[in-house]
Amino acid sequence: MLTRLSLTVLTALITGALWAAPPLTIIRDTVYKADGSRFTGQVIVEWRSFEAADTSFIGRQRLQFNVVDGLLTVKLVPTTTASAAAYYSVHYIADGRIQFSENWAVRPSVDSLRIRDIRISDPLMGPSLPGSGTTPGEVTIADVDGLQAELDIRARKGSSYTPGAAAIINAQGELIAASGNASDCIRVDGSSGPCGSGGGGAGVFGTFVDGETPNGFINGSNSVFQLSQLPNPTASLLLYRNGMLQKQGLDYSITSQTIAFVSGAIPQPGDVLLASYRTAGSGGTLTQVLCTGQGGSTSAASLTSLGTCAIPAGLLRPGDRIEILFDMSHGGSTTGFSFDVRWGSTTVGARTVTAGTSLVTARATAGVHTTGAQLSSQSWGTGQSMLSDLIASSDDINAALTVDFRAAMSAATTDAVALKNFTVVRYPAP
Repeated sequence: MLTRLSLTVLTALITGALWAAPPLTIIRDTVYKADGSRFTGQVIVEWRSFEAADTSFIGRQRLQFNVVDGLLTVKLVPTTTASAAAYYSVHYIADGRIQFSENWAVRPSVDSLRIRDIRISDPLMGPSLPGSGTTPGEVTIADVDGLQAELDIRARKGSSYTPGAAAIINAQGELIAASGNASDCIRVDGSSGPCGSGGGGAGVFGTFVDGETPNGFINGSNSVFQLSQLPNPTASLLLYRNGMLQKQGLDYSITSQTIAFVSGAIPQPGDVLLASYRTAGSGGTLTQVLCTGQGGSTSAASLTSLGTCAIPAGLLRPGDRIEILFDMSHGGSTTGFSFDVRWGSTTVGARTVTAGTSLVTARATAGVHTTGAQLSSQSWGTGQSMLSDLIASSDDINAALTVDFRAAMSAATTDAVALKNFTVVRYPAP
């Protein structure tokens, strides 16, 4: 049976425990300014409501105190052992304005701490406790309502994700890098291929074809040439012969895609024809540059590949027209050289020129149809007349096909022949 005295002592002990203040940590340090002088001013410490380690409720408030000659001393409830996301925001005030601010995560300590021991850069990521293996104040995905569900409906990185590449979404909903050449375009289905097909750029004012070489033999007697597309309007056609603008109705007439020169204006061997025009906005298609660049050189007496253009399988369609243009130069004068173009396994435009030929140029076209292509070519050079060629090819247009530019010296020599420039252009069928 408790006596009155013992009951009074027990009540006092319980009441003292209930009203005990939460534990505090002393922060003591000297604060300097950037010029080395000691800071003098006010410090405001702010915090949001949190629960201390002993379950004491710490209400939202601020603490303001003076710092004289850099000496800072303050007692604060530890936050690293408190409820999640507890920290202090600290502002240093002098001359009536905030000079700088920082965040503190205070840990329990029987010894006083310096500011460097409690300063943090991210309020939600406090300093790790020694031996704890955890980061006080860290917020996990599960701590945020609905965050996991939001992350689940977003695309994730796939195994082939590559920074700096165009990203596509695979069948598993993952982000992966698009495959293909650097100059390829990406289709809606995620596949890639050479750019330019599909009529991109067509609109109210149509599309533009620039610098096209009309198809036809320039031999001094042929007067009829074909354009790859229908000029719309007809008046938009600008036809140049050796850089001189030809006049419709005076130098030539045009019917659909066919150009007919009058007898006194028929192109002669060595002439160069170039056409630029506009096509219909609703049905026009843009030209597609498949390859362009410079090639290599050779001094070998056997035909050597100086450059290639790979046309991927499934790109060509019946009705397409492929234009092949290239230029070669001859270094030296000891012997002549030969050159040609291979369309798959078919050779077109084979020619041998003399030792004095320093420059040559050639044009070839491939009219694609269901069973292959019809190839025509023209070539000429310094001191060399125009030479034309016409041949049929049965190479499968649905398979991958390579355009190969080849050359060889006529005999072993120190001379060299170089592929200076080549371009392969596709005019897609409507």
